[in-house]
Amino acid sequence: MKNHVICTAGHVDHGKSSLVNALTGVDPDRWEEEKRRGLTIDLGFAKSTLHDFCNVSFIDVPGHERFLKNMLAGVGAVNGCLFVVACTEGWKPQSEEHLRILDLLGVKQGIIALTKINLADEDLREIAAIEIIDHLEGTFLEGAPIIPIDSITGEGIESLTLELGNMLSDTPVRKDDNRARVWIDRVFTIKGAGTVVTGTLTGGSLKVEDEIVINPQNILTKIRSLQSHDEHVSSIEPGSRVAINLSNIDHRTIKRGDVITRPKQWFLTSTFDAELNVLPNIQHEISRRGAYLAYLGTNEESVKVRVLGENSIPAGGTGLIRVYMNEKFPLMLGDRLILRESGRNETIGGVTVLDPEPILRAVDAKPDRSLDRIIKEHGWITPSHLEALTGVKKDVDVPGWIVDPDSLKKVVAELSRRLINAGNLGIDKTSLTQFERAAAGLLNEAVTEGNYLRLKGTGNFSDHPYLDQLRANLFKPPLPDAIGPRELRELVRRELIIEENGIFFSNDAVGKAAEIISNLLQDNPEGVTVGEIRIALDSTRKFVIPLLSHLDQIGATVRRNDVRLAGKRLKEII
Repeated sequence: MKNHVICTAGHVDHGKSSLVNALTGVDPDRWEEEKRRGLTIDLGFAKSTLHDFCNVSFIDVPGHERFLKNMLAGVGAVNGCLFVVACTEGWKPQSEEHLRILDLLGVKQGIIALTKINLADEDLREIAAIEIIDHLEGTFLEGAPIIPIDSITGEGIESLTLELGNMLSDTPVRKDDNRARVWIDRVFTIKGAGTVVTGTLTGGSLKVEDEIVINPQNILTKIRSLQSHDEHVSSIEPGSRVAINLSNIDHRTIKRGDVITRPKQWFLTSTFDAELNVLPNIQHEISRRGAYLAYLGTNEESVKVRVLGENSIPAGGTGLIRVYMNEKFPLMLGDRLILRESGRNETIGGVTVLDPEPILRAVDAKPDRSLDRIIKEHGWITPSHLEALTGVKKDVDVPGWIVDPDSLKKVVAELSRRLINAGNLGIDKTSLTQFERAAAGLLNEAVTEGNYLRLKGTGNFSDHPYLDQLRANLFKPPLPDAIGPRELRELVRRELIIEENGIFFSNDAVGKAAEIISNLLQDNPEGVTVGEIRIALDSTRKFVIPLLSHLDQIGATVRRNDVRLAGKRLKEII
């Protein structure tokens, strides 16, 4: 079964709640005050199954302008709308504002219900329908079916259900990007269960026992149980209404407007760059002056706005802005929200997030929808960070990083210069930046030897001239006068030569000495003296003593008084 979420929209007292009740058998007005006043104040919820292929969750929103905040909390993650206009009153101010809000939020489809036809004659119905068509011209609802409805008698309900089924049959289900997000629209407690929150799941699936985080408070918790329209489920897919029973959370610590995600999947931002589409019917331009409210998800947030580039954006125009919030929320490229000016109590326009993490100063910023632009401004960015900002998965350019081409060229050029200047020894890799280490594999002329990076044809320490000298003089090794201290330390570090008390030997000297001592011990099992070993090696005490000291340390020989005996590793070293 597909899962879709539909919101109602329209002016107050045009019959939205009655229509949802007629479609589902559920009265979406939950509060006693709503029933007493006959006025929807807060969001209401109901469910229906269409033609055995689709579960439809209805979010019923209030139509009165005083409760626009609650209306905005219900329309942020829907597949379509059921736009309600009473033929007795026709198009009204909140009809227009609701339409503009849905348009700005990117809602793509809907059906118009022409309600209260039992109270109007044919002429009035026709006039109302013509008026609706005029107002819908140029919007996402242009050409949408208009269904006459009497919610009391049920006239038109079957036709409306058929049209809903037709609309949703071609509507794709929400894609599972493994980036679950739930903007909370209700918080309550159930005796014996604890805190429960509800919302519309987007971006990814959730299952019982999943670890989740609630922001902006950064509360880490687990899912104790899940429900969708009063039915217990073990997991739930995106595009569904969901009730989440939270583990060990006091309901007073969370509220509508908070947001649930998985830990470390989203970038939390309090400052973002965006595109603002200003409504044409406002009577002023938009500047940084003014008290603004942003409606993102189910949250209402006081914000400051700075216009980027120009000093202001005219009515009906489009411009770039930087938005500053008091709290951090999980936003990404392409998210939409509504901007209102609280002083004038009017909807200003729609905002589309272009950059959740602005890098450039506001005077320099020129955000757009380009992924390459975000990569360029960061220079180097990890795949997980890029996905958190944009929702896009991208392969790395170098191990661990996605890199702007110009930034990569600069690092490679600087690393090549350092390699040339490093000479035979090369560059100690611990001195490289994380970017240089990642880019090192792109240098065809470079090789790694131990912990060093060097140019091919240089620094081949296994063929170092001093090694040849030591191999030619095993037991009378020459002093390292011809090489610098750094190269000497590197030969020792790479275990190409052995240093003992300031004397340097080749590995061949150690193996050959062990072989000679082993032969001596066959004839003298009680041990051999330093003098006997010196004669056998044709050397002097200056060299024999440090060489024997090394053999003792590695377990090839054992000193007992004035003689050497075979150690446990003597045969192994030969």
